[in-house]
Amino acid sequence: METETAESIEIRGLYKIFGRRAKSYIDAVKNGMGKQELQEKHGHVLGLQDINLTMPAGSIQVVMGLSGSGKSTLIRHINRLIDPTVGEVLVNGEDVCKMNTRALRNFRRHKTAMVFQKFALLPHRTVIDNVVYGLEIQGVDKDKQQTEARRWIDRVGLSGFEDNYPNQLSGGMQQRVGLARALTNDAPILLMDEAFSALDPLIRMDMQSVLLDLQKELRKTVVFITHDLDEALRLGDRIAILRDGAVVQEGTGQDIVLRPADDYIENFVKEVNRGRVILVESVMKEGPPAANATLELGRDTQLESAARAMTQSNVNVANVIDMNGECCGQVTMGDTVAAMVRQDDESEDGEQARSA
Repeated sequence: METETAESIEIRGLYKIFGRRAKSYIDAVKNGMGKQELQEKHGHVLGLQDINLTMPAGSIQVVMGLSGSGKSTLIRHINRLIDPTVGEVLVNGEDVCKMNTRALRNFRRHKTAMVFQKFALLPHRTVIDNVVYGLEIQGVDKDKQQTEARRWIDRVGLSGFEDNYPNQLSGGMQQRVGLARALTNDAPILLMDEAFSALDPLIRMDMQSVLLDLQKELRKTVVFITHDLDEALRLGDRIAILRDGAVVQEGTGQDIVLRPADDYIENFVKEVNRGRVILVESVMKEGPPAANATLELGRDTQLESAARAMTQSNVNVANVIDMNGECCGQVTMGDTVAAMVRQDDESEDGEQARSA
């Protein structure tokens, strides 16, 4: 079975109001009516407001926020499990919101696959029977079903468990079955709603590694929902943070950590290990190779890794090279360590000094 080409997703002007007269309150929301006022005065719930996101084909887009922020509501618009009040969800330029019943059914079967927090395995089916379920619905030949299922069961590390039932597996193993089922469908879009949130921390890290390793090869368009910033920073090519149904900030993990949009985002990122997020390219000084530098680092090297490499090599400066192997600048140990210190800590120190 050939892998589908990844598809881009673009969300434009998306609003979702829950209630019997939802459309009648769109203008009020656009003119500034907030979530609390809408609910208290009119008995309607504001789920999403003016969502505009571009998710490039083959990337991992993380959507995060606290409980009630609208992240799960948003992902369910992509495969139209929820209909918007107004707005567009474009997949390779085609508006999912305008699809008729037949087109939507084909879109769900062939273009998207979903991995859930609660695994959503069928308890009366074995591992392999769960994994082939999507292909059964598509009407794929049984031999192909088995071939593809066994291939992906092996890829997620479950060879030998094909004939086990879900209640015979650990939580992490059950989620591997869910991931194998999604991958077996061969859909270009993978929707993952808090997929790893129910797992123990070590198993969760392991599943994140599995996903990243697979993504290097498959280049699916992945939309990943989480409330955990560390998970978002590890997985996301880009991250959108929601509050009360609106996007507060969207960008790379480095953008968000270095330039939080407001106090709400600042509270999210204040405990982040900056050395595992910020890249060498953000602190390097552009210029020709330093003659005394014996160490080379890629511009996408994390600062923590850069500091470790310089320490192990017993050097204080390293040349930074681009993907073509050309030198594009230098980074020093001092600049690397300084960048790993939170800027607000520095500001507080400076303020205390001025007060003294």
